[in-house]
Amino acid sequence: MQTTTEKNRPGQRSPVDMAVMLLLISTIVVAIWLSSTYRPLWAAHWPGYGDLLSGLPEPGAWLRWVLGDISEVAFYKHEFASIGLLAGAYLAYWANRTGKFWQGFAISYGSGLWPWLVTSSLLGLLLSNLLWGWTVTANSWQPTFAAFVSLPAAMVLMFGGGWKVTVNGAILGAVLVTPMCLLMVNYLCNPLDLPAVIGNVSGMAVASVLAFLLCRYVPSLVKAPAAEFHSEATPAEPAAVPQISKAPDYGVVWTLRRILADFSEAPFFGNEWASLGLILGAVLAFTLNPLGPVYGSQLLPQLIGAQALTSAIGVLVWRRHWMTHGWYPTYVPLVSVVPAALLTYGGSWQVIVMSALLGALIAPPLAWAIAKRLPADMHGFIGNVLSMAISTLLIIPFIGFLIAQ
Repeated sequence: MQTTTEKNRPGQRSPVDMAVMLLLISTIVVAIWLSSTYRPLWAAHWPGYGDLLSGLPEPGAWLRWVLGDISEVAFYKHEFASIGLLAGAYLAYWANRTGKFWQGFAISYGSGLWPWLVTSSLLGLLLSNLLWGWTVTANSWQPTFAAFVSLPAAMVLMFGGGWKVTVNGAILGAVLVTPMCLLMVNYLCNPLDLPAVIGNVSGMAVASVLAFLLCRYVPSLVKAPAAEFHSEATPAEPAAVPQISKAPDYGVVWTLRRILADFSEAPFFGNEWASLGLILGAVLAFTLNPLGPVYGSQLLPQLIGAQALTSAIGVLVWRRHWMTHGWYPTYVPLVSVVPAALLTYGGSWQVIVMSALLGALIAPPLAWAIAKRLPADMHGFIGNVLSMAISTLLIIPFIGFLIAQ
């Protein structure tokens, strides 16, 4: 099955691809401008993040919390962003299955496993909230989102689809990943005043290693021993990298598409339409109430700009690695270093530029180096989340030092 829209010869750009990409970018720019320009007219037409917290444990507030968990990995934490992400991802999957020319990068790396992947992720999210939702209070944020963007999806990509892998991945995500993140955040990050993202991603890494070791020694948890399902791709890549019939040109349009796709890479979607839905949902939420997304910080425009900037720098700097390997973790600082910096030091241009630049230069090669050294039966995302933890731990204090000078 065709898994890419790159049908033109290397060095050429399809006019249709260019038109679609310009349309996507124009839509995002206009939406952000409208949300900033006309925000006073529409503000407070939807409950904000503070209303969500104060409404707990009411059922309506819990529904908003669980839905918000789906977009938590991008630090948007809003039901509209989450719905947009899932809607865009479904559109991308349908377009891929039906061979539409406008499908963008094949969702979930062209594996065809997106339905199983998102099912396992959602089941893991629901189980996590059922088991650990009691830890969340109006004054205590907790990483109940962690299972949605970690082990369940990685297990589906490693071992294939089917209910056994899907359900077992969800269960392991809820009973290993979420409590490990809770421990890291509450007993490491909070006492040491470290960004919570360090605890989130560290917990994902440690719990996922334990889970893959369990699968190694108890192969009945999956369809067969892990080695039989491991792709020939290097461990730093996703378990399935789309095979393309003709090489892309890696030019301007491809670069813009790749920057956009990086926004939905963390939940293992990696597609422009999924990213567009995520961003537009967040912008809609900000337009209705600027105190809604990004924990009520009013930093959504600055955050989206900084995330796009760090992805752009990473894609341009590490372009040769994209060309050589077919995939490279340029999304890593987008969901770690950059949002942590803005939430810690504010949305000034100095913080945006420093976090985007340092994150793009340090985090992707570190993620690649760690993932290449993982055992063959462990998914390479473990290297990515470890890089998120290390990079954030190194860069955030350094930015603070520079700001203080």
